[in-house]
Amino acid sequence: MSLGELNKELIHCRRCPRLVEWREQVAREKRKAYRDQDYWGRPVPGFGDPAARVFVVGLAPGAHGSNRTGRQFTGDASGNFLYPALFRAGFANQADSRSRDDGLVLTDLYMAAAARCAPPDNKPSLEELANCQPYLERELALLRPKVIVALGRIAFERVLRIFSIRNPGWKFAHGATFPLPDSEFCIPNSSLLCSYHPSQQNTQTGKLTAAMFDQIWAAARTLLET
Repeated sequence: MSLGELNKELIHCRRCPRLVEWREQVAREKRKAYRDQDYWGRPVPGFGDPAARVFVVGLAPGAHGSNRTGRQFTGDASGNFLYPALFRAGFANQADSRSRDDGLVLTDLYMAAAARCAPPDNKPSLEELANCQPYLERELALLRPKVIVALGRIAFERVLRIFSIRNPGWKFAHGATFPLPDSEFCIPNSSLLCSYHPSQQNTQTGKLTAAMFDQIWAAARTLLET
């Protein structure tokens, strides 16, 4: 199965009744600022370079971001912080991400999420994350990246589950790096790199600054060369 075929399957997923109801309700009711736009209102597929060596795992689509635009980290404050950093690091050809047809191209980087449907209050349940995990596993098996970047603790914990890692010494921290075991989900000598999620909760409080985020993508570049 190719990434394109996997994404076609993914966007028709209805495994989680609560998420299906919420994503479709948001798409019908819309936010006032976007009332003239057609919302995506479906699971959001992965996005990026099909030959990527860097695989980014986020949390879930924003109700009026990716759930509206249909592309990872597009149309909300998290994406407005993320894509300029990727542009500065040379992973993106432009610094903004507005819609699926805005010309954005990612190079050597692929974007996915632990949950593919917008959850109420941005909080998918453990059962919903488990329902979505096979899609993430299949993407990883297709790309077999060199570096996995986990944006936030939930993404980090989901990657540990996929790799069956139960090492108590592996604790989430911004900038922490761990060697991944040989697996069908990555090439040999791969790494897991952790970052705070670029949510407004982190960026507006200064928990995650642009300089801190730039260091993550510089570290990813360095890990590609090791």
